[in-house]
Amino acid sequence: MAKNKKIIFLSGTRADYGKLKPLIKVASDNPSYDVHVFVTGMHMLEKYGATAREILKEVWNVYLYNNQAFSSHMEIVLSNTIFGFSHYVKEIKPDLIIIHGDRVEALAGAVVGSFNNIIVAHIEGGELSGTIDELIRHSVTKLVHIHFVANEEAKKRLVQMGEVESSIHIIGSPDIDIMFSDTLPSFEEVFKYYEINFSRYAILIYHPVSTEKDKIERHIKALVDAVIETNFNYIVVFPNNDPGSEIIFEEYKRFQGLSNFKVYPSIRFERFLVLLKNCTFVIGNSSVGIREAPIYSVPTINVGNRQNNRFSHESIFSVEEDKDAVLKSIKKIVENSYKFSPSYFFGDGNCIPKFVEVLKNKGFWETRTQKQFVDR
Repeated sequence: MAKNKKIIFLSGTRADYGKLKPLIKVASDNPSYDVHVFVTGMHMLEKYGATAREILKEVWNVYLYNNQAFSSHMEIVLSNTIFGFSHYVKEIKPDLIIIHGDRVEALAGAVVGSFNNIIVAHIEGGELSGTIDELIRHSVTKLVHIHFVANEEAKKRLVQMGEVESSIHIIGSPDIDIMFSDTLPSFEEVFKYYEINFSRYAILIYHPVSTEKDKIERHIKALVDAVIETNFNYIVVFPNNDPGSEIIFEEYKRFQGLSNFKVYPSIRFERFLVLLKNCTFVIGNSSVGIREAPIYSVPTINVGNRQNNRFSHESIFSVEEDKDAVLKSIKKIVENSYKFSPSYFFGDGNCIPKFVEVLKNKGFWETRTQKQFVDR
């Protein structure tokens, strides 16, 4: 009798867990797979809501590993994660490691897997990220063996990078399956849980651009000045933990005492989707405004260049980090009833069955860990 295949999912942020969660669940429900989840990064930081606690409620075989303190340098986080994950992998002896995206934890997982001749699969490679994340995502591509990409455009980039075409599988973005599901909590339930007392609101998420650390203070001040002046209602979610986040936190102190601002370290993914679906617009520089908001036809005010060269849609309004430019864009959206067509560029909600089909293929588990560059 064949032994179960051991799979380790690695998650370092609330964002990548939202993508990995449906895949973790479907793999866990299959008796042929022995699923483990290595939880680290922002999940372990109390400042960001210690979201590891939520994962522990939902998943078996979870291993918690603290790879950083608040505002640790990225190279230190990378080395710490490699150290901890390497020991974990040697204990579990997985057949497959699954990572997501463009964070240092994903890079650490790719390094450990490839150096130990373990098959590594990467979710959402081949995309354009901007900033340092761009370098990380493409570095991960060259280390991993299997690519689960969102669309044909991402596949073309991987082919351009010399990847074997048969190793690339177009499945869409996993979180879209959740976005289209009928299991999301109700609007009323979410508002009660987070004690939100306004019905018309925007969502603000602004991350530090680590390659422009000298400009963060000026940029975030312009954005905060603008949103305060509008007197509109805002749900604010903490930035990620990249260098410069402490500058954003300092500026967010200005929201204290303002009844039209609700600030949260983190929001559980399914609840966040409900808030996103019902908001007037998204503002900031998060990929949420580029990937998820257009699926729900929600307008996005994309501030600054963090998302440069990424997907564009009629619902996305890009502006510089300038108070007047931001105010003008907010006024434009609030005063107009825009009707946008939903975007399915990153998938149509059928990612999970496509993922399952790939794993069912015997050849998948026989993937060679010795990679070759394909000249074209």
